Amino acid sequence: MTRKTARIAMNGVTGRMGYRQHLVRSILALREQGGLELGDGTVLWPEPILLGRREHALREIAGRHGLEHVSTDVDAVLADPSVDLYFDSQVTSAREESIKKAIAAGKHVYTEKPTATGLEGALELARLAHDTGIRHGVVQDKIFLPGLLKLKRLTDGGFFGRILSVRGEFGYWVFEGDWQPAQRPSWNYRAEDGGGIVVDMFPHWEYVLHELFGRVTSVQALATTHIPQRWDEHGKPYDATADDAAYGIFELEGGAIAQINSSWAVRVNRDELVEFQVDGTEGSAVAGLRTCRAQHRSATPKPVWNPDIPATEVFRDQWQEVPDNAEFGNGFKAQWELFLKHVYADAPYHWDLLAGARGVQLAELGLRSSAEGRRIDVPEIAP
Repeated sequence: MTRKTARIAMNGVTGRMGYRQHLVRSILALREQGGLELGDGTVLWPEPILLGRREHALREIAGRHGLEHVSTDVDAVLADPSVDLYFDSQVTSAREESIKKAIAAGKHVYTEKPTATGLEGALELARLAHDTGIRHGVVQDKIFLPGLLKLKRLTDGGFFGRILSVRGEFGYWVFEGDWQPAQRPSWNYRAEDGGGIVVDMFPHWEYVLHELFGRVTSVQALATTHIPQRWDEHGKPYDATADDAAYGIFELEGGAIAQINSSWAVRVNRDELVEFQVDGTEGSAVAGLRTCRAQHRSATPKPVWNPDIPATEVFRDQWQEVPDNAEFGNGFKAQWELFLKHVYADAPYHWDLLAGARGVQLAELGLRSSAEGRRIDVPEIAP
């Protein structure tokens, strides 16, 4: 086996997602398993360079994990010819400019979403990356979750027949920050800092719907701020200027209708923090992060509405668990492996910056739909 080192500039690893999912559970996990085999006798060894604004925080993380390279100078790192790849998990408002710099420096780009604060900027990034010829990818982690992988297995196998509808419920109660610390950073609730649940979650719903059921062709949404005042990381009150809940209806190519509620102001009465129910002519399924239950047409009960007597059957018990049939690893790590093989072994990969632009488009049109109180068509973005 030949070992090849891949130097990866990772910007934003002091944040929760950048640190936990991308650095620890993806890049460092690859190192713990001895690197990534590329299939030609080469093992890729990822060497992260931790980037950010707070040097002391970067050095603390590096020391904790025995890493050597940290920097607060993004330009200097991008100018280093030994750096192959730039990864971005910063706040959204800082992402677009940094990715432009990485593209201009000829680095391959892998990034969290949304890729930009608006569709025009997201399309510009896709165009620049295409013209430069770099490899580029966008994190689309939800479709790598075990529950949704099982759901896709059902879809690919024709289990549902003609799909009629998709219903999604996502969210949990994020504490206001006064008497209990909030579980999310305060910028999430300030529109001026790029916050809001629509810009955060609609890009996820775009690729989940697109990959599993069909392209979104129209959106009708209502976005609102249920909790108008919150307290920041220093215990100071601030006005929440961004939406913390959104209720969306999406028409899909082929005629299916999706309804997805997204909220940081809802208490969970579900098995998991996100669940999707898919109903088709031949069967239905309910999928969460890890589990998926299905009910075929032949096993569907025949309830009769009668409010005068207690329910005589336990409906949840009438669904069948979809088996794992495979080992499911961390979804972020699985997508990192695919992208690294795309860069270093020319493997196919289609979750690129153009796919990221579709997510930004849906968020932008969702907010516009809410502001104007109408359904809006979603034009197809051409390559």
